[in-house]
Amino acid sequence: MTAPRLLLLGLLLALAGCERGMHDMYDQPRYKRGAEAPLFKDTVAAREVPVGTVPVDDPSDPALSPLARLERGRERYTIYCAPCHGAAGDGDGMVVRRGFPAPPSYHQARLRQADDGHFEDVIAHGWGIMYPYGDRVAPSDRAAIVAYIRALQFSREVPIDRLEPQDIQRLKAMDAAAARR
Repeated sequence: MTAPRLLLLGLLLALAGCERGMHDMYDQPRYKRGAEAPLFKDTVAAREVPVGTVPVDDPSDPALSPLARLERGRERYTIYCAPCHGAAGDGDGMVVRRGFPAPPSYHQARLRQADDGHFEDVIAHGWGIMYPYGDRVAPSDRAAIVAYIRALQFSREVPIDRLEPQDIQRLKAMDAAAARR
């Protein structure tokens, strides 16, 4: 066998070995909630959060301002809700535009009148074809998302006299741009 063929064969064998190594990275053992872990003296897999640690931008932090909490809700809404519900909550998100069934608009009377617990429950446990997000969205983030949904709902009903002059100008400019299309 020639040197280039031996080199190629060696390279292929090395890559085949890497393939298994890459799978090991993805298939690492992990503990399920409540499992025992002989690695620790108390044999409990779930570890306590070290004393004195504070999560970055923790939405449950009482020091967060209402505006910061709404911003957290907007961020989480954009990640988890907007693909189906749309940026404004009309039920016209990107996946809907690609053929997925449309969720209801947050602006319909039934959902405007629903209590916050309804939204938090739907986020956690799903509803109809909506997948549950309880394992992905923390309870404090659910509350922040609900606050943002309420802000979206309120935004459709704000009396003009409660707006700042610069906001009125922006709305007029948007109306003018829409009329030109």
